[in-house]
Amino acid sequence: QVQLVESGGGLVQAGGSLRLSCAASGRTFSAYVMGWFRQGPGKEREFVAATTMSGGNTYYPDSVKGRFTISRANAKNTVYLQLNSLKPEDTAVYSCAAQDRPFYSGGFYPYSVDYYAYWGQGTQVTVSS
Repeated sequence: QVQLVESGGGLVQAGGSLRLSCAASGRTFSAYVMGWFRQGPGKEREFVAATTMSGGNTYYPDSVKGRFTISRANAKNTVYLQLNSLKPEDTAVYSCAAQDRPFYSGGFYPYSVDYYAYWGQGTQVTVSS
């Protein structure tokens, strides 16, 4: 089992940047596929980024590709999400998630909410226009 705690959210102007962190405790961090999701006001939870156990591969939806970057430091038990060129529509609660199963498991890929077993509480990101 793993516990996840996000930090780094805040209020930023459009065009600005933030760096979110997700600190993990518990089992060996490198055994987990890690993902980031967000949920805006009145919206469903949306996939933002994912990385494989080694960090060698990363995945993004078109809505954030080229602006957001996921990375991980396994020695620090931490996954990061760099948010650049932020837009008001990026306003949401950002949550990290973890799963210690293969990249395709239970009929789901890491782009899906249903793939993940462990979730953090989230950190608020607000982008003003």
